[in-house]
Amino acid sequence: MKINRSKILSPLLLLFTAMIWGSAFVAQSVGSRSLDPWTFVFSRYVLSSLVLLPVTLFSEKRTGTEEKPEEKKTLLKGALFCGFFLGLASIAQQAGIRYTTAGKAGFITTLYVVMVPLISFFLGRKPERKTWLCTFLGLTGLYLISVKENFTIGKGDALVILCALLFSFQIICVGYYSVRVRNVIKLSNLQFMAAALIVLPGLLIFERPSITDICEGAPSVLYVGLFSGAIGYTLQIVAQKNTDPAVASLIMSMESVFAALTGWIVLGQSLSPRETAGCAILFIAVILSELPVSLPGRKHIRSGGKD
Repeated sequence: MKINRSKILSPLLLLFTAMIWGSAFVAQSVGSRSLDPWTFVFSRYVLSSLVLLPVTLFSEKRTGTEEKPEEKKTLLKGALFCGFFLGLASIAQQAGIRYTTAGKAGFITTLYVVMVPLISFFLGRKPERKTWLCTFLGLTGLYLISVKENFTIGKGDALVILCALLFSFQIICVGYYSVRVRNVIKLSNLQFMAAALIVLPGLLIFERPSITDICEGAPSVLYVGLFSGAIGYTLQIVAQKNTDPAVASLIMSMESVFAALTGWIVLGQSLSPRETAGCAILFIAVILSELPVSLPGRKHIRSGGKD
């Protein structure tokens, strides 16, 4: 019996990607101690773009055919929209992680998996009935994680909720443009460039990073820019070629678990029983939102995954 190695390797690559993304929350938390959000996000995406550039050039050479003007226009438009939401989402996440734990930030960010179908609903795409159940569970988990006894939401949690919303729009843009361009690696690379350009004005207006701060934050930027950005996104693209989209998104949602684990192991950050229960409920909502439902006359609708 012949074994299809790609069917075995691809899920492992996706799990490794989730591990990278989850551990990146710890790197971001450490980096926030020395670098302000706009500087950190600008630096990470410039690095991601530079690292991914040789891969992009190789993939361009491999295709051999030159893009048509319409294709170039679609590619640039897609990179601009995707990069716009990616840059703003990353700013909200990086600013929020200063005031919350890596584990909570990881779980709240994963809420984008539930938000995507809801946003699609308002854009004219009817979601499955289970989406409303997942939304209720997600909001319940979010309440337990973020809302305090006096019914206020912490500053850090509020910023990460905004991050999840912005990431939802980024996911929708990636889903729309990735099937309309020839080279998805090039789209990813240009997305990084656009994200860096989007946050550059904020860096120049609001922040004045010193050489000392940059040197102290360099290890975190290197980890996030190289592993989470360039390697993580590339592994995702490669692995998803041989993996069912629903299964791929489910595996990648494990980043929230890895974020909590690495935050506990590396930084000693723990969650209260209330927050732990909220994380568990939110994770159940994420899993349910990605499981296919077989109903007569209906096709499974993919809610999306982090791209």
